[in-house]
Amino acid sequence: MYASLALLAIFILVYSSVAGAIERSWVSGPIVFTCFGLLIGPEGFDLITWETDKEVIRGLAEVTLALVLFTDAAGANMGILKKTSMLPVRLLLIGLPLTLLLGFGLGVLIFDGISLFAIALLATMLAPTDAALGKAVISNESVPGEIRQALNVESGLNDGICVPILLLFLALALGQVSGDSTGQFAVKLVIEAIGIGLAVGLLMTFISVQLLKVAWQRKWLTPTWIQIPVVALALACFTVAQYLGGSGFIAAFSGGLLFGILEKSMRDQFLLAADGTGDTLALITWVIFGAAVAGSALNSLSWPVFAYALLSLTVIRMLPVYLALTGSGISTEGKLFIGWFGPRGLASIVFGVIVLNSNLAVDDPIILTVACTIMLSILVHGISANQWARAYGKRRQLARQSSAGKT
Repeated sequence: MYASLALLAIFILVYSSVAGAIERSWVSGPIVFTCFGLLIGPEGFDLITWETDKEVIRGLAEVTLALVLFTDAAGANMGILKKTSMLPVRLLLIGLPLTLLLGFGLGVLIFDGISLFAIALLATMLAPTDAALGKAVISNESVPGEIRQALNVESGLNDGICVPILLLFLALALGQVSGDSTGQFAVKLVIEAIGIGLAVGLLMTFISVQLLKVAWQRKWLTPTWIQIPVVALALACFTVAQYLGGSGFIAAFSGGLLFGILEKSMRDQFLLAADGTGDTLALITWVIFGAAVAGSALNSLSWPVFAYALLSLTVIRMLPVYLALTGSGISTEGKLFIGWFGPRGLASIVFGVIVLNSNLAVDDPIILTVACTIMLSILVHGISANQWARAYGKRRQLARQSSAGKT
C-alpha cells in the first residue's frame, strides 16, 4: 500500500510542478493521468498493489464531478450567460433529446443480439458531456464567452437531466414498471431528480452564503480555513440531494450558480482552493481509470465497439448540436466547435457503474463501449482542445477587425 501511495504522491508532485507547461501544449492533463494509470496498472508494469473496485471508482468520480460542477458554475460570467441563455436551452431541450434518439438508432444498427433496453441505456450513459474534461476549453479565454458559457451550463445540467432517464430505462429493463404506469413513473422521476436537486442546491447555498458573510464581517475566517467552505458546500449539496432522492449533480451546479451570484466580492478567494482540490481529485480519478479500466478495455476492443465510440463523439453529438443551434446566430464553425467539444468522462463512468450495480444482466459490449468512448474522448478532445481553441479565437478576432475596418 505504501509503495502505491508513494508512487501516486510523487506523480502528483511532479505533475503539479509542470502543469502550466503541459496545459499550454497539445497534451492535456487527463491524457497524462490516464496513460500513467495504464502504465502502472495490471496491463502495464503492475505496480499498484491495492484492489480498486467499481464502487471506489464511482464514488471518486461522483465527488470529483460534483466539485467541478459547483466551481465551474460559481465562476461563470453571469453577464454573458444572461445574454446567451438561449444557447444552453437549445442544447438541452433540442440537442440532448436528439442525441439520445440518434445514439439509440445507430446502436440498433451497429450491435447485433443486444436488447433494445441495453442500447437505450448505452445511448443515455454516453449522452452527458463532462465538465472536468471540457475545462480546457471552458477556461480558455481565446474561445468566445457565449460559447464557453453555453458549454459550461450544458455540461453542468445534462448529466443531472439524464439521471431520471437512465433510471427509467433501468426500471423498464428490470420489469419494475408496467406499460400503463410508465408515463407516471417517468414524471415522478423527473420531478424528484430535478426538483429536489434544485431545492437542495439553492437552499443550502443561500444559507451557507449568509453564514460566510457573517463570518467574514466578524473576521472569523482565517487564511487556512477560507479554503475549505466551497469544497464542503459542494459536497454537502451533492450528498444531501442524493440522500433525499434528487440529482446531486443538479444540486451542485445550481448551488454553484447561486454562490457566484451572491458572493461576488469574495468569490475568487473562496474558489481558488476548491479549483485545486477538484483538479487533484480529477487527476486521481483518471489515474485509477487508466489502471483499472483502460487496459482491460483495450484488450477486449472490437470493431463495432470502436465504431460506436467514434460515432458517439462525432455524428451522434455534432449533428444534434448543429440542428439545435440552427437560427441561433452562431457561425458554422461555432456550431461545429460546440458539437465537437462535448467530451465524455466522469458522468459516463458514474452511469456505467450504476448499470453494473443493478440486477440487470448487461451485455459486455455495452460497458466496453462506454469505456472505449471515454478513452477515445480523453485522447482526441485533449489533443484538439488548445489547438482549435486558439485558432478559432484568432479567426474570430480577425473577422471582427475586418468587419470594423469595413464600417
